[in-house]
Amino acid sequence: MYLVTFVLHDPDLLEELLDAWNKIGVNGATVLFSSGMGRIQQRRALNEDMPLMPSLENFYEAPQTFSRTLFTLAKDDAMTDKILQATQSVVGDLNQPNTGILIVTPAPRVHGISSADGL
Repeated sequence: MYLVTFVLHDPDLLEELLDAWNKIGVNGATVLFSSGMGRIQQRRALNEDMPLMPSLENFYEAPQTFSRTLFTLAKDDAMTDKILQATQSVVGDLNQPNTGILIVTPAPRVHGISSADGL
């Protein structure tokens, strides 16, 4: 069993990515809002230009500016390969900048998942 973690750079591709994963047999995934170090540092620099009388809008960062981090489980190497191929079919070559980061981690013990979950 493997834990597949994918940081999606472009949140506009989330629905298409989830559809692609679903088509290859991914039965579930957890999606989180996330922000990388570069975006945090950029936001810090922008905050230095904050107006003297800021509005609430100045403090609000719209969800569409965040990356999305997805977690799912894969039962074997073949499934991790399918996830990689489906991911790259949506976001492009992961070796290119501003696409995403996919990490596959062995998960020798997983609790809370039943055979009904397809794993």
